Amino acid sequence: MKVVKFGGSSLANGPQLEKVLNIMLADTDRKVLVVSAPGKRFKEDIKVTDLLKTYAQLTIVGEDTTDIQTQILQRYRDIVTYFELEENEILSSLSDQLAQLSRVHYPSFDYLYAAFMGHGEYLNAQLVAYVLRELGHPAQFVSPHDLGLTVSGSPMAARVNEDSYDRIAIFNLPSEGLIVVPGFLAYTTDGLMATFSRGGSDITGAILARGFHADMYENFTDVSAIYAVDPHIIKSPAAIETMTYREMRELAYAGFAVFHDEAIIPVIEADIPINVKNTNEPDAPGTMIVPVDQVSNPAKVTGIASDDRFAALYLHRYLLNKEVGFTLRILQILARHGVSYEHMPSGIDDMTIIFDKTQLTQPIQDAICAEIQAEIAPDHLEWIDDFAIIMVVGEGMQNRVGAFSEIATPLSEAGITLPMINQGASQISLMLGVKASQVNDAVRVIYDAVF
Repeated sequence: MKVVKFGGSSLANGPQLEKVLNIMLADTDRKVLVVSAPGKRFKEDIKVTDLLKTYAQLTIVGEDTTDIQTQILQRYRDIVTYFELEENEILSSLSDQLAQLSRVHYPSFDYLYAAFMGHGEYLNAQLVAYVLRELGHPAQFVSPHDLGLTVSGSPMAARVNEDSYDRIAIFNLPSEGLIVVPGFLAYTTDGLMATFSRGGSDITGAILARGFHADMYENFTDVSAIYAVDPHIIKSPAAIETMTYREMRELAYAGFAVFHDEAIIPVIEADIPINVKNTNEPDAPGTMIVPVDQVSNPAKVTGIASDDRFAALYLHRYLLNKEVGFTLRILQILARHGVSYEHMPSGIDDMTIIFDKTQLTQPIQDAICAEIQAEIAPDHLEWIDDFAIIMVVGEGMQNRVGAFSEIATPLSEAGITLPMINQGASQISLMLGVKASQVNDAVRVIYDAVF
């Protein structure tokens, strides 16, 4: 049995949905369809989720929402029209549900936003199931509530409750046809709609694959494979045929955009293979993501990822390695400001603390530097905003002599310095810190050296 998830670009309009339906109906093992909200139909278009966000904002300030509701409903109406189906039944229901959103009292603005934005998927799943039935194919809309999928935590960054998997496992899948489930959303134990964070529909798909004990989790996107490097940096890069879970997570952390690195944890925990495929080229094999024991001949380097969302704080103090509690004092300063660090490579006299810049503001940055200067008294303290990380990842790097030199030597010859080098604890990745202004050049040099 397969759980299959489609992204917003695959469901943006009638022609794209027709491709989705053909894919689902071509394989009877595909029993669970997880849908996103309709995405962009063209570059300047607006995603339905963004239209719903505008609807929420207008509702909060008490402005008229007639026009925005009409825009949202039109996206679904266009799909019904494409399939030449009767509009009355389904569109009347979707319209009523849209209008009802602005009449409900929510415990907080976060719950309001979650309910509004989650309805892109919620309404689309109902529509897709309706289209399938009208075309003569058995299909059932199933809400996450019907599956017993509950969450806790923040209403817009929810976390699945572990007992959800047991409830999903006992849900009776139909012997014929399939079920259509909205991605991105779930419900609290109080019955309030909540949403997952980044990669929300991917998270739903992974949860259902684990809950239903699927043999395969297929994730359809708009690319025919995961590539070894960003195609915006390297033209026509090598496609990855097979990669391991931990390779995927290492690469996702440093910028691989196919998956948010937390989205596939449920299938990793259940050892369910993932097949990333292309809605527009469904017969292409795509990329398989599997447990490490299913890779018999691992590649020296599977992929190269880079991200410039980082900043670094470098400090130098003579014999800092001899001072008991030195690192603890720095961590206490960071904790006071609610800031976590990504990496902290150090030497006998030097330490570099790497941060994700998205959690920093200029006042917080200034306060951290001032407190470290006052409490630690380093000989030298320097904040580095021009900082990026490159991850070179491959199961074949593990215990391989010479792997670093094959990467570092070409970089040195190209005049690219490495202010930070860190071998991952898994030994399958090499993390390189470079100037953000040099990161793309560095990626090209590494790619040429190893591919």
